[in-house]
Amino acid sequence: MTDILTRLAALLPPAALREAGPAYLEEPRGRWQGKALAVVAPGSVAEVAAVLRLCNETGTGVIPYGGGTGLVGGQLAEDGAPPVILSLERMRAVRSFDAEAGTMVVEAGAVLADIHAVAEAEGWIFPLTLASQGSARLGGLLATNAGGVNVIRYGNARDLVLGVEAVLADGTVVNTLSPLRKDNTGYDIRHLLIGSEGTLGVITAASLRLFPKPAATGAAMMVVESPEAALALLRMAKARIGDAISAFELMGKEGFLFLDEVGPETRQPFDPRPDWVCLVDVGMGAGGDPSGALEALFAEAFEAGLVSDGVIAQSEAQRAEFWTLRENIPAANRRIGAVSSHDISVPVAAIPRFIAEAPARIGAEGQFRLNCFGHMGDGNLHYNVFPMPGKSRADHDNQRSAIKRAVHDLVQELGGSVSAEHGVGRLKVDDLERYGDPGKLVAMRAIKAALDPRGILNPGAVLRG
Repeated sequence: MTDILTRLAALLPPAALREAGPAYLEEPRGRWQGKALAVVAPGSVAEVAAVLRLCNETGTGVIPYGGGTGLVGGQLAEDGAPPVILSLERMRAVRSFDAEAGTMVVEAGAVLADIHAVAEAEGWIFPLTLASQGSARLGGLLATNAGGVNVIRYGNARDLVLGVEAVLADGTVVNTLSPLRKDNTGYDIRHLLIGSEGTLGVITAASLRLFPKPAATGAAMMVVESPEAALALLRMAKARIGDAISAFELMGKEGFLFLDEVGPETRQPFDPRPDWVCLVDVGMGAGGDPSGALEALFAEAFEAGLVSDGVIAQSEAQRAEFWTLRENIPAANRRIGAVSSHDISVPVAAIPRFIAEAPARIGAEGQFRLNCFGHMGDGNLHYNVFPMPGKSRADHDNQRSAIKRAVHDLVQELGGSVSAEHGVGRLKVDDLERYGDPGKLVAMRAIKAALDPRGILNPGAVLRG
């Protein structure tokens, strides 16, 4: 151990050495506590490669670290030998920007909000958007193939990347940063590494696709009676507004009540709190009229009995208020303290059935509060189980596994996924083994063995060590 630390110190400048403090060893939900042999923050691809060559030679585990916002334990390890935590925080440069082609090459340590700012200053957008964008870093977002609120229009993280630069376990640098839209020269290493959660290589930079900034934007919150009505509203919105729909979110009453309980500073447009609300966000080109489109949608949906009330943003500030409410729901969840949280996806048409059947499955374990919200437009729900008032999540520790199993069994029955956008990490290794396709798991283990034969990259994440 002393030899490895001495050699790391010799490989890297003093600015690259970090204290192994809580910032690197805790995760947002406070369930796990990590450990580290050392924390290093290389400032270049060459330094990343040098660290990995040393760790591969000595058989030392390496955990690539982004912004620490992951929710499945992929960024820390409680078990096994202490790993080297390799933070990309010093590699955050925008290496190039092509305002004509709408591309930019950005290093993996760049914070998502900063990427947004650079793109928007040039009249473009990078549409990956999520609540943690003020701290989440590009490398972690690509490693987990992050989703967010705009998937219905722009796709997941992998759909926004033209190429990557990465370092493999033995220190080999792979550079596929070309901005080409068409390049059929062999295996697509980009898509192999995106979503691999740092188990196959360390992404150090990416060539990103940008999109024209909408000339006109709008948003509306519409009250619906049921998930079935929300599904019908989604179909109607697609038929009327089409590809201009940037997001279609579903929020349940419990989330609004949680905001009343622990986030009273959040303004809410409806009183009493409705059972279900859809947040529809629209972006159009020059000459477009988002407000008019949303008003026409509301009128048609009201006439059809799908919506009973609604608010259409009258300004960009009010649109931002709608999104603040939506993004504060996860923060309220953390304050309440979930017994079991689930990032699941099912076919969009199956969402009403899932929401109808899940309470009975969970009810077999006792009485709980259920907060359902998420990205209805792409089938991704965050379905979280909370203690009743007066109790804490600690009172139900012995039930967490059974509750998760009940939810995930139903997801499997409906042809869904037990990890929609958060990844597998260490939290869902058992779930991947239980619900994953056996042939896919064989292929994944073969790829892991080929690219990381000593098993040093994020050991214990995604695949059991």
